[in-house]
Amino acid sequence: YVTLMNENYANPDLPEGAAEGVLRGGYRFGSYGPQTGQRVTLLGSGAIFTEVVQAAQQLAAQGIGSDVYSITSWSELARDGMAHESNGDTSYLAQLLSSSSGPIVAATDYVRAVPESVRAYLPAGRTYRTLGTDGFGRSDTRAVLRSFFNVDAQSIASCALGAPPN
Repeated sequence: YVTLMNENYANPDLPEGAAEGVLRGGYRFGSYGPQTGQRVTLLGSGAIFTEVVQAAQQLAAQGIGSDVYSITSWSELARDGMAHESNGDTSYLAQLLSSSSGPIVAATDYVRAVPESVRAYLPAGRTYRTLGTDGFGRSDTRAVLRSFFNVDAQSIASCALGAPPN
């Protein structure tokens, strides 16, 4: 499949069993690097998801493991979290991330307020950093803008490395 947003890119294959997660707002895409030692959790959406995968690969090259999640709808995750919060249940997002460890970094080409909308529904005690394209009126190449807004692979990896461990 090819996604048409602000950029054409080939979507990676959907992992087996992920179809329900796509509809619920997110799914576990994969794991990179060592399974023991320092680990981080990376969430990405839209065109920035490819940057998240590249960040995971960069971290793996440094000996740091990561679990990568594709977020298909921040809004759906927030709605689910609010519904479960009023019932006293665990949110889908908290369940989804329960098998991951380390600080969580969310990167999107939306403003940071969008991934911030799910902060209350994360697993308890986890550090959460958000990266997004806050601002307007800028014009440049995608690479320069992603670097400026800190949503390029290098910035995502650096944010993950700088986050306090859980």
